[in-house]
Amino acid sequence: MVRKKSRAKSKKQTKKKVKNKHLKHLKILAIGDLHGDSRQASKLAKKAKKEKVDLVILSGDLTFAESNIDYLVGPFAKRKLDVFIIPGNHETLATANFLEKVYSPRVKNIHGKGLKKENIGIFGAGGANIGLFQLSEPEIFNTLHKGFKKLKHVKKKIMITHVHPSETLMAKLSVFVPGSSGVRKAILKFKPDIAICSHVHEAEGIEEKIGKTKVINVGRKGKIITI
Repeated sequence: MVRKKSRAKSKKQTKKKVKNKHLKHLKILAIGDLHGDSRQASKLAKKAKKEKVDLVILSGDLTFAESNIDYLVGPFAKRKLDVFIIPGNHETLATANFLEKVYSPRVKNIHGKGLKKENIGIFGAGGANIGLFQLSEPEIFNTLHKGFKKLKHVKKKIMITHVHPSETLMAKLSVFVPGSSGVRKAILKFKPDIAICSHVHEAEGIEEKIGKTKVINVGRKGKIITI
């Protein structure tokens, strides 16, 4: 009788351990708008290693009009950190693909893709309505939809864009950098748990809510996000 109770208790403990294993949190260092600052990239790579992050996200504008792409992604890959990138409006999609190829398999360009990290689904779209890599609002939405479709059945999701959503405080902070209606539409349609963007330097650190989605604007200082 005692043995049966002991076995039943052991089975419950094992199930609990398996269940908790699937509830592992993902620790992210999200960065935007480095604009060619290799010194800052190196500093943030050291921080990511020290903080033991699971993933680094670079949400576009790594460069300043593609004048220099050296030592911007390398410091993270060198420290064996996994990195998801998207192009901003200061670099082309070809450049983001090139960086993925150079630093493979650590670095992945998630523009138009949906990938899983641990138990979290992450999808993204780069570009903006100005600059070297321009996309229309329907193109931004469709690119995000393409990635989202691959993650439909993933419970928790993060959406990454360079440009910020329209009708937000982020959009109001800069008259010259309008928000994206395509990004806003995607947030309302796909309901990610977190939406990460950058683009408006003045909005770095601002967090807002669209529906149940937490929208976080990140910049060159970087922000630790746990989900």
